Amino acid sequence: MLFSKFFIPTLREDPADADAVSHRLLVRGGYIRKVTGGIYEWLPLGLKVLKKVERIVREEMDAAGGLEVWLPLVQPKELWVESGRWAKYGRELLRIKDRKDAEFCLAPTAEEAMTALVAKNVRSWRSLPMMLYQFGTKFRDEIRPRFGLLRGREFYMKDAYSFHADEADADRYYQVMSQAYSKVFDRMGLRYRAVEADTGPIGGSFSHEFMVLAQTGEDEITYCPACSYAANLERSECAANGTLAASLSPLASPEDVATPGLCTVDDVSEFLKVPKNRFIKTLFFWTQDKKPVICLLRGDHDLNEVKLRHALSCEGLLKMDPKDYEALVGAPVGFAGPVNLVERAKAFHPLAAVVADFAVEGIRDGVSGANRADHHSAHLAWGRDFGADLVKDIRRAAPGDSCPRCQKGAMVFQKGIEVGHVFKLGIK
Repeated sequence: MLFSKFFIPTLREDPADADAVSHRLLVRGGYIRKVTGGIYEWLPLGLKVLKKVERIVREEMDAAGGLEVWLPLVQPKELWVESGRWAKYGRELLRIKDRKDAEFCLAPTAEEAMTALVAKNVRSWRSLPMMLYQFGTKFRDEIRPRFGLLRGREFYMKDAYSFHADEADADRYYQVMSQAYSKVFDRMGLRYRAVEADTGPIGGSFSHEFMVLAQTGEDEITYCPACSYAANLERSECAANGTLAASLSPLASPEDVATPGLCTVDDVSEFLKVPKNRFIKTLFFWTQDKKPVICLLRGDHDLNEVKLRHALSCEGLLKMDPKDYEALVGAPVGFAGPVNLVERAKAFHPLAAVVADFAVEGIRDGVSGANRADHHSAHLAWGRDFGADLVKDIRRAAPGDSCPRCQKGAMVFQKGIEVGHVFKLGIK
């Protein structure tokens, strides 16, 4: 093919609506063109690259024992109602109707269709294990499709599904697929890490993401340079911190201090000259079934809502509005504290739960809101002045944290782009 006969419409200038470097280069180089937000045309040069990537992936799926199929993009509502995800998937699921008013969706993934295919046609455990995979178009109505192909609404995806007669064989094949993904990315010359990940709306017992390390990535991962532990930020565990002020003895009795107009940790820390790691933050939420949840965090830590949902075995959390906050606490927003909080919460709602991050257990001579306007309580200690119904790792990992597995070094934080994800769904 002569270059003069090839269709490569390049551009001199960056497209105005392209934020990511990869997006700008793909458009300027004549690989893709934008049709509308999150939807792109693949031009001849871009399609050649895509087909080369597809060939590598197909070869490794075949080597892992996979059999290729082709499933429809348009899927009936009934499949998604049966799985329970028609209502749960949210607005990313694009729902449509045909001329008879029958409801369908444009598939964002294929668990429902693939499971139905196997359920209807595999009659014996003797046919297992079986792995089926496909290449096909998917559609997810992303709220902000702003990174070109990295977070488009319509995209080309390889998805694979394996079926097994028992847990042991599923665990064995999980490793086979993880190794197959590693071979794919090794062949492409990518710098990547496999990290523990939250299973998200797909569900299941555990999963690993394969993340290409890149400063342009919108995901953040953490890993230990001294051992093999790595996780995305939603999943990343935190090591216990121990007691902050064990040398303070004896400890003074609790005392309320006037803090007029000061309700944030930063402001009160500066006013009282007390470091933020001796503060107890109190946060309030409702679960999706309207049960109140109160969280206790150390003042220098932030909540990881994914961890909190897992700790409570709930699917969703909604921040409590000021009216409910004040009804529970008896004070304006910003002045809540943990003293007698369990009792107050149970009086407000019998199914209320108080959950503390385990770093809070190490606070001695702590400071928190006093449950009355313009006052904070000082000299608080876990176990003597306050407690919780449940103590869990619910905080967001932060720079300087030690590895939760080997305890030998500080965790490294880096941006990444998700290029693959392996789930163990079990019998979901």
